[in-house]
Amino acid sequence: MALSLLIAIPMIAVNCRSNISGRSKSLRYKVHRLTGSMSIDGKWDKPQWQNIDPIEIKNHMGEKPEYQPVTKAKVLYDDEHIYVIFRVEDQYVRAVAEEYHGPVWKDSCVEFFFAPGQEPSLGYLNLETNCGGTALLHYQKLPGQNIREIDIADMSQIEIAHSLPKIVNPEITESIVWTLEYRLPLAIIRKYCEVTTPEPGVTWRANFYKCAESNSHPHWLTWSFVDHPEPSFHQPAFFGTLEFVQ
Repeated sequence: MALSLLIAIPMIAVNCRSNISGRSKSLRYKVHRLTGSMSIDGKWDKPQWQNIDPIEIKNHMGEKPEYQPVTKAKVLYDDEHIYVIFRVEDQYVRAVAEEYHGPVWKDSCVEFFFAPGQEPSLGYLNLETNCGGTALLHYQKLPGQNIREIDIADMSQIEIAHSLPKIVNPEITESIVWTLEYRLPLAIIRKYCEVTTPEPGVTWRANFYKCAESNSHPHWLTWSFVDHPEPSFHQPAFFGTLEFVQ
């Protein structure tokens, strides 16, 4: 399908049968500095992303799903932004949420949870985006406590590009590859919490997720392994590490 571009302001636990590729230790990912500028267009193979290693989102939570999409993500940064792109080899794809802070996690959704510093106990943000580019972005000190929605005026400052239409309904049941990319201004994050400015040697804590809670083939997938008895992404104790490099 033709690539569409949205410009928006901001925005299971694993049991003994779960796969455990991320279990041995907290994962680390090197985030390289972007050189020059980059258009936000959802193109996975454009020059700025070509030499960047991907994150693989492949640990399932809860029972092993009947269907598990192949999901990868890449991250870059500059002095003013964090850049994230996802590529999903998917099937059973659906998106019906169309308003900021709507229930996007019920749709085919990719998610970036991050504490903008080394210590998740100081609070974290969850940026969740369905395959149609609809996003929610919350800040909370502790999981489920004092949740603050990022203001709509701020949400619209996030540039989001997505390869599928805003609404995908009925569900796509054939195999399909979709991408989603965004540019997140650090200035937005600083309005809601303390931020350790990305630069070589700085680390943040984070996890990346893929879910589809209300699709015909639900699943909950993670990058960094989460040891919890049921699907639950709000587990900052299991965040991996983003290591900013030149």
